[in-house]
Amino acid sequence: MLTRARALLGAAHLGPSVVVTVVSVALGVVSGLPIERVALLGAVILANQLSIGWSNDALDADRDRDAARADKPTVRGDVSPRTLLVCAVASATLAIALSLLLGLAAAAAHLVFLASGWAYNAGLKRTFWATACYVVGFASLPLIVTLARETPQPAAWWAVGIGGMLGLAAHVANVLPDLADDARHGIRSLPHALGARGSGVVALLALAAAAALGALGPPTLTPLGIAGLAASAALLVAGLVVVARLPGSRALFRVIMASALTAVVTLAGAGSAILG
Repeated sequence: MLTRARALLGAAHLGPSVVVTVVSVALGVVSGLPIERVALLGAVILANQLSIGWSNDALDADRDRDAARADKPTVRGDVSPRTLLVCAVASATLAIALSLLLGLAAAAAHLVFLASGWAYNAGLKRTFWATACYVVGFASLPLIVTLARETPQPAAWWAVGIGGMLGLAAHVANVLPDLADDARHGIRSLPHALGARGSGVVALLALAAAAALGALGPPTLTPLGIAGLAASAALLVAGLVVVARLPGSRALFRVIMASALTAVVTLAGAGSAILG
């Protein structure tokens, strides 16, 4: 039983799932959602992310086995792809049901987020549409938050733009370590076409643009916005140096993650200004 539980957690892509959930909850808090709606929002996004994570490992089981991915529970035989798919469907159903409690508008935005993740896993990851799945999915995240209010409001355009830029960078960060293996399996998305250097530059520029939107999009430039812009500029320079010298390295991955954190902080720092 304990082995099965560990396998399910291992196949859930728990790290990214928790990060996206925490970001959603933070946006809910700073935008002024009541605490009960913040909690419900967190449950919706967590169920959403668990569903996408489990479906990813379920649908990629054969490929992971062919690549001898010993870090994958399905390859080790700790859990079957069928079990993961059942869990993924159950978690998606729960996420949809809970999202309806936030209102039809928020539920519709959430469905876009969920469908984008499933569409990616189901086959679009092999095409240029893969990046669109990430961009559209993450762009819907600020909308879910602002539409979850008792009186739904659209998110500010620049908040949606930040979500999209974060999605673009997240796609690059996700595939960057596996470019060679992906190519062997016929995956041809935007990062594969651009290569490690080109993808790294695109991700860094997208995150710099996201930080700029977070700082300059709101009516007032805050101290947090200024700090975010400065940190983003420094990380952009550092990242471009890493891209030139060590493309595809873990160092580049860390710079991209740090830049993403900077963009998220500037978005959260905007507070209720994310309301359109």
